[in-house]
Parts: sequence; structure tokens; C-alpha cells
Amino acid sequence: MKFIALEYHNCEVSFDRWMEKLTVAQKRLQLGRKTAIPSSPDKAVLDRVPNPHADTNYVARFVMPEFTCLCPLTRQPDFAHFVIDYVPDKYLVESKSLKLYFNSFRNHGAFHEDCTVTIGKRLVSLLNPRWLRIGGYWYPRGGMPIDVFWQAGKLPPNVWVPDQGVAPYRGRG
Repeated sequence: MKFIALEYHNCEVSFDRWMEKLTVAQKRLQLGRKTAIPSSPDKAVLDRVPNPHADTNYVARFVMPEFTCLCPLTRQPDFAHFVIDYVPDKYLVESKSLKLYFNSFRNHGAFHEDCTVTIGKRLVSLLNPRWLRIGGYWYPRGGMPIDVFWQAGKLPPNVWVPDQGVAPYRGRG
């Protein structure tokens, strides 16, 4: 598992020194550079950056409405709509690296449950957030949609988390 990290400790580090460290880290980030889609999730690099509001509980949300992977048995494509909500601690996930990570599943064979939980666990390993939940809303294959939900940590008190906003599958009826 690869990721780029930049440490920022509020005590004993001046803002100028922190910005200098950020500039060094930016040279290693995928953001701002041409980056190919990784060939598999295992080869994807997730980048993290310092949370400028680490002293505040708030929810950050990422939505990936066009996620694709392959069925591990039939190699047929599977499609999902992902919603990730998290309360960051020291780090934020850098969005370009997250997009590339999602796209690395395009030719990867895995069941719906495996994809959903793997993504959640990878983000928790990278960020160590105060709380994270992922909803994987999978489109029907064989006539049955599958929705997979996973979370880690305890939601801090008094944090508003909106509904994920994905309607249950209704078909044409």
C-alpha cells in the first residue's frame, strides 16, 4: 500500500516551515501532474494532505456516480454509485488521487462487497479519520441491485451528516 504523507504538528512548527514542507510534498503529489490511471487498486497511490481545520469536526463528502469494476467470475462489467462521508482528523484525501484510485478498479475483478469494504478500509488506513462511512449503491445484475455499507470509528457528537441522497432502486415500476 502506497501513499504520500505530509506531517503537520501545530506545536513547534511555524506556518512558513509548514508551507515549505507543503511545497516539498506537492512535488510528490499527483495533483498538477499528468498521471496515468493505475492498472489495479494495489498499484494506485493515494495522496493525503494536512487538514487545515484539524481542530474542527466537520463532514467531507466524495461522490463517485460512475464507478466500474468487473465481476470476478464472468468478467462482465459492474456499475456503482459511491458516496463517502468522513470526519477528518489530521489528514484529507487528495481528490485527484482518489479519482485515480476509483478508476483503477475499471479492469479489476471483485465482488461488490469486496470493492466497497476495500475502498473504505484503504481510506481509513491512509487517513485515520475520526469517522468514515461508505455507501456502495450497485446497479442490478441478474435482476438484483446490491447496496453495501461500511463504516469505521464513532461519529463525533453534534456533527450533522446529511442523508447520502441515493434513492433505493425501483426499476420501472
